[in-house]
Amino acid sequence: MQPKNEDDMISVKTDKKDLEKFYHKLETSADLDPLLERIGDSKYVLLGEASHGTHEYYTWRAQISKRLIEEKSFSFIAVEGDWPDCYKINKWIKVYPNSEENIQDVLKQFERWPNWMWANWEIAAFATWLKQHNKEKEENKKVGFYGLDVYSLWDSMKIMVDYLEKEDPETAKLAKNAFQCFEPYKARDSYASVFRSAREGCKDEVIKLLKEVRRNAHKYDTEKEADLNAEINALVMANAEKYYEAMAGFGDDSWNVRDRHMVETLNTLMDYHDADAKVIVWEHNTHVGDARATGMASSGLLNVGQLVREQHEEEGVVLVGFGSYKGSVMAGSSWGAPMKEMRVPEGIEHSLENFLHESQPKDKLIIFDENRELAEAFREKTGHRAIGVVYDPNWERGNYVPSKVSDRYDAFLFFDKTKALHPLKIKPKGELTPETYPFGI
Repeated sequence: MQPKNEDDMISVKTDKKDLEKFYHKLETSADLDPLLERIGDSKYVLLGEASHGTHEYYTWRAQISKRLIEEKSFSFIAVEGDWPDCYKINKWIKVYPNSEENIQDVLKQFERWPNWMWANWEIAAFATWLKQHNKEKEENKKVGFYGLDVYSLWDSMKIMVDYLEKEDPETAKLAKNAFQCFEPYKARDSYASVFRSAREGCKDEVIKLLKEVRRNAHKYDTEKEADLNAEINALVMANAEKYYEAMAGFGDDSWNVRDRHMVETLNTLMDYHDADAKVIVWEHNTHVGDARATGMASSGLLNVGQLVREQHEEEGVVLVGFGSYKGSVMAGSSWGAPMKEMRVPEGIEHSLENFLHESQPKDKLIIFDENRELAEAFREKTGHRAIGVVYDPNWERGNYVPSKVSDRYDAFLFFDKTKALHPLKIKPKGELTPETYPFGI
């Protein structure tokens, strides 16, 4: 996904001043009106982020989501997170039985690195708003919060066995067989090593379980959304096997398996809700922005944004990217390393971030198809920064993805200067509530 040579870093050539008239200011929630108008009746709105550790990306996604829920009756939020952990947030905001007393206790259960992605005050504030919103709603109108990712193999296995032992003993036998297939390798250093060593037939055990759960899901009704919880956990088990098997082969297939899983989970969620369901997706730009408009395509990689456009274009799909010129971010220096606040350098020369800063050093909203000249200007290939959970500010050039930005996204939120988000261990200055963020914190 990184530029292979300097030719991949072509800049936007249009005169910067010529485009200023097309930018929308971005200061308060009311400034999102043009984006809400662009979304219209679309059923799929995918909101990106240029890092997993930036305050403004989380809070502005929350502001957009809040307006979509209140004004356009969006049904649920689906995020780049593990299903079992995110389902605990879902239970809390819907006030289901046996949920935690406060949101901090829920978020502290996010243990898989990088846990700051969800165990932070920005999420705590938004989840609190969602719970308040849901209190006045009928059961089938409460907004949900679900995880799309494929990483929670062990947690999903345990949940399946524990639940099915109580509710469906016959299917529980299949779950135990699937669990036992991988159990001897659980202590190994990585999932990839599990799949190098696991006996043949593990995949068959998991697929058999998934089919049986889907066949019997209508019976699982002793807990709210129990049928959905069972089906998605089984789906995670089935696709985790494919994902880590691909990872063990050190190829690019694992990326495609993961993004296909997230779209399959998204489609399952949409099918579970009523025919009028609308979804908001929160994921990194590398998943949200259409891969066909980036250097990913030449490597045979696809992503969520591309697949959702291909599968649901007629129902309305809007992809929204995020980016910033400079600031700070929460990340780790290596995989599993302690999180720390890092400096985000100024966008490099010829990059999208540098262009938007020099043309107008202010926060802004851009709707690419509002004007043909605007769309054409941002269709020229340029480097667009992507910061991962592992980050080295000293190796900036390798963090830019060659992109035709107006093909990659329908809209873009640019922030001239951003700051790191606030993990639960690091309290923000001032009160972080749905009424105060992203303004004044």
